Amino acid sequence: MTLTLDNRSQSKESSLTKALRQIQELNSKIAVLEQQHLSYVQKQQNLIPAIAEICISPIQEIEALRILIYRGEAACRQYLRSVLVKQSQTS
Repeated sequence: MTLTLDNRSQSKESSLTKALRQIQELNSKIAVLEQQHLSYVQKQQNLIPAIAEICISPIQEIEALRILIYRGEAACRQYLRSVLVKQSQTS
């Protein structure tokens, strides 16, 4: 009887320990994802002043923001470079 109770206690403790470890792993993964998200948002926010400075027309600004939102930072930077190239060719 005592042996059965001990086995059940160890089994419950083992399950709780395993669940606690899984929770800690998930918390670590969440922390990493939060940091990646903050970094992503910061990179996007850093482009907004560049968009305002480089784009001459409101249509260009809207297009740059649309690209930033839907296609990401790299695509927006590429678009801004193309705008700069076009501006240098016309001047």
